Amino acid sequence: MPDPRSPKARSPKDTFITVYGRKPVQEALEDPDLRVDKVILAEGLHGGPVRAILDAARARGVPVQRASAHRVKVLAGNGRHDQGVLADVVAPRMAPVAEFLDALAPGAPAAVLVLDRVTNPANVGMILRSATAAGLDGVLLPRRGVPAIDPLVVKASAGVAFRAPVLRAGTVEEGCTALRDAGFALHGLDAGGSSLLDADLPPRVALVLGNETDGLSATVRPLLDGVLGIPMHGGVESLGVASAGAVTAFELARRRHA
Repeated sequence: MPDPRSPKARSPKDTFITVYGRKPVQEALEDPDLRVDKVILAEGLHGGPVRAILDAARARGVPVQRASAHRVKVLAGNGRHDQGVLADVVAPRMAPVAEFLDALAPGAPAAVLVLDRVTNPANVGMILRSATAAGLDGVLLPRRGVPAIDPLVVKASAGVAFRAPVLRAGTVEEGCTALRDAGFALHGLDAGGSSLLDADLPPRVALVLGNETDGLSATVRPLLDGVLGIPMHGGVESLGVASAGAVTAFELARRRHA
């Protein structure tokens, strides 16, 4: 029986980013830095934009499949904006959290951000961009409770989402438990926590960013080793989650290179 954590046993959702809509699909096909696995078009779809997609796919050697309009909507996960076309783009740094942990050398340091029910696609995209720019080892993006990496997330990340170090788990609780079992200290980000800038953090650390409105969820808090905050001045109570994610990512990067 194959190891369920092996790449061959992966869910497609842990391997590809599905983009939908005629313009995003054509842009993906025309980007030489992206590897497109396949394009799926709704049956009976024709016209100039569709011909352009077919020509671009043919030039790249990307297979094109036809499916019912309903099937395309189901695969895209979006009933209004797929425009009858989607493409599966290979995300080379996306992996199930178990694969990521298995690949870590014993005792090797690592820094990860965890998204705990962050719901705004723009925030998810900006956090992916910041974490990638800071050189973090991963962003835990659960399959449930957080938006899928769709064109809205990709746009907010300025395209970085395709190459971001995304870690997948079924739920944030499952992902946090796996990280703890692998020796990661888990700290939540909350305005009432002690200063992140002064905290004594171990070599393996995961910092959890909570929901835009409710903050850290009640089911994640018991898994945490502590709560940290970003010091505020000038009467500012807190930062938005995307800004907090950027500050946190670069603080972790600063410590790594200090």
